Amino acid sequence: MKQTQFKNTQISYSDVGKGTAIVLLHGFLENKTMWDFYVPEFAKKNRVITIDLLGHGESECLGYVHTMEDHADAVYAVLSELRIRKAFFVGHSMGGYLALAFAELYPEYIKGIALLNSTAKADNEERKINRDRAVKAVKQSFVNFISLSIANLFSENNRERLALEIDKVKKEALKTPLQGIVASLEGMKIRTDREHVLHLSTFPILMVLGEKDPVLPYHETSKQIEQTKVELITYADGHMSYIENQENLLKVLIAFFKKI
Repeated sequence: MKQTQFKNTQISYSDVGKGTAIVLLHGFLENKTMWDFYVPEFAKKNRVITIDLLGHGESECLGYVHTMEDHADAVYAVLSELRIRKAFFVGHSMGGYLALAFAELYPEYIKGIALLNSTAKADNEERKINRDRAVKAVKQSFVNFISLSIANLFSENNRERLALEIDKVKKEALKTPLQGIVASLEGMKIRTDREHVLHLSTFPILMVLGEKDPVLPYHETSKQIEQTKVELITYADGHMSYIENQENLLKVLIAFFKKI
């Protein structure tokens, strides 16, 4: 584990391997350990950086709201310390939101982006209301909120098959401080729409979606890449493709890195 400072806030990250850099960005309630299966494989031919985002894992909270721009600037601080000027970015869910924010703020650093179970769309009014409900729920019962939130991310047919993996994800999620959870919920609620990045980017973008994703409706999410050059990979599962479709996703991502 390595650390750097961003606005007097400690950011934790890892840095292994050599070659073209790959930056792995976890999602809400996750941390850099979610990539443990992928890092050794990617590091065979690449330099791999995993980062605990603000208020997650071993990184501290910056404030009461962590905007996607705040997260992106923290990632930039890590890359600046490592003197990395160009990298592939892989973002799961919220990690994808901030990868797009990073692309808007620092486009010259992007070699390519893989969006895993993520979207460029901003929250609609219904989702904003659900974010507010989530803030109330986590304040009322932290453990229940985590337990229900994690289990519901997997497709129903995978919940029994992946019971051990789901338990591991819950245990890691329980390490997330209350302030970090609330700050990210508030930040996701106010994030801006970045569909223009999908249409105007000069770098390749890969989108991975699950047909039974309970968080991001498949048909609604896939529509945003119509008339773009974004490559789409579809799985018949839920929101956790990096677990539900682990072996195949590994091959897909390695192939994506090799294309450029």
